[in-house]
Amino acid sequence: MKAIISDIHGNLEALQAVLESIDQLGVREVICLGDVVGYGPQPRECLELIKNVAKFTILGNHEEAVLDGTPASFTERARKAIAWTRKNLLEDASEPESVREERRAFMRTFKIQMRADGVQFVHGSPRDPTREYVMPRDTISDKKKMTEIFACLEDYCFCGHTHTPGVFTPNGFSHPSDMFDLYILGSHEKVLVNVGSVGQPRDGDPRACFITFDGDTIVWRRVEYDVEATCGKIYAIPELDDFLADRLRDGK
Repeated sequence: MKAIISDIHGNLEALQAVLESIDQLGVREVICLGDVVGYGPQPRECLELIKNVAKFTILGNHEEAVLDGTPASFTERARKAIAWTRKNLLEDASEPESVREERRAFMRTFKIQMRADGVQFVHGSPRDPTREYVMPRDTISDKKKMTEIFACLEDYCFCGHTHTPGVFTPNGFSHPSDMFDLYILGSHEKVLVNVGSVGQPRDGDPRACFITFDGDTIVWRRVEYDVEATCGKIYAIPELDDFLADRLRDGK
């Protein structure tokens, strides 16, 4: 069995709670689908934990922005957060240069996409692994987009990026709450599975979200964590908008 996590976004309290839950479940293999950093107050600590526990990590658009420059599509709030994150990770002269370069080198190991054990892993979508958002509404409002995405799928693909957990099939989208938090993969089936977000859920449930996967059965798991501790740390950093803390309480 493996645990698949995504979109930690510098939220150390959420990541620690999820890793504790994974350990209690007896799961020894962890895969991370990116956005370890961005928005949250502790990118260094989250990167270090992921370095120690993840079998491999997929490149998220926030790591890409830290390393290669912020794309124009980022909101002003996100741009300010990335600027602070980049400074914290790569430009803090109070740290030895060797430490900063080691951190940069680690993020450079993040894979654009990965296929392992017959399963595809991306951050965004199989069509655009790092940046494309696949939203539940797309199954109704943009059927051409969904057809093209499924044309890129061999069978099963796990993603994150939107912070909204659920299953996309050619027939539509289902949230975990519609499936009792469980989905069993069928043979000859094309499925895009969003594992949800550890550090910034946006489906109305503030608890950290991740999945376990045994090759057939996907289980979404929610974990309580100290939201107020994370909020306090965000409020203490002027470059991080207060909204980034406020939204954690509502999971939106």
